[in-house]
Amino acid sequence: MLTEILAATRRRIELLPPVEVFIERAAVMPSARDFAGALTGDALAVIAEVKRRSPSRGDLAPDLDPAEQARRYASGGASAISVLTEPDFFAGSNADLVAVRAAVDLPVIRKDFALDPRQIWEARSIGADAVLLIVAALTDAELQLLLATAGEAGVAALVEVHTADEADRAMGAGATIVGVNNRNLDSFDVDLATAESIAPRIGSVPMKVAESGIHTASDAARMLEAGFDAVLVGESLVRSADPAELIRLLRQAK
Repeated sequence: MLTEILAATRRRIELLPPVEVFIERAAVMPSARDFAGALTGDALAVIAEVKRRSPSRGDLAPDLDPAEQARRYASGGASAISVLTEPDFFAGSNADLVAVRAAVDLPVIRKDFALDPRQIWEARSIGADAVLLIVAALTDAELQLLLATAGEAGVAALVEVHTADEADRAMGAGATIVGVNNRNLDSFDVDLATAESIAPRIGSVPMKVAESGIHTASDAARMLEAGFDAVLVGESLVRSADPAELIRLLRQAK
């Protein structure tokens, strides 16, 4: 599945204009909000995701209103908002991120499959405060290039890993925000033990985020106990009748 997604991403990249176009647009954008700072605090931080569908689960919330959903997240105490902008497999769009950025004061991360510096500058040009970099999709040289580009663009980078080897690669590249995705990219199975097993390996990283498979306060408590500073939650929130209350429960995990 990852191979298919990356192939589709590369086809979209070929249609992007030169990087200078995005740099020029980014120059007139308001300053990026502090993504890492927003995740810092005494309670477990929640990055709440705007997500219409997933390749493994199909449609989750096809009629979702991104701005209204973001406002619900903010009212529940979310620390940041994640917006899936990948169109072919997740039914997302840049317009979703623009709508969310205008609706709330929280930092917004563009969750997509970044392979090219133009995508980093594009993210900043539409108002993203952070970007996702997936180690499994990148060589070490590409990861270092995109981390450097994120620094130049003034956006934070959440570097996502799925294995111990990827965690070592992320740390070797200088990542300061590392997310451990509990979803196996081959089988798409989810196991919270993945984050628990990798957590000790990234102990020195300033900001640690657990992703996927967090549905309840008990799940959140496991991630907190394992040493994570934040959890990224999507499916449970977009399917919840009261996402604000679910966020409050997750944040109260002990």
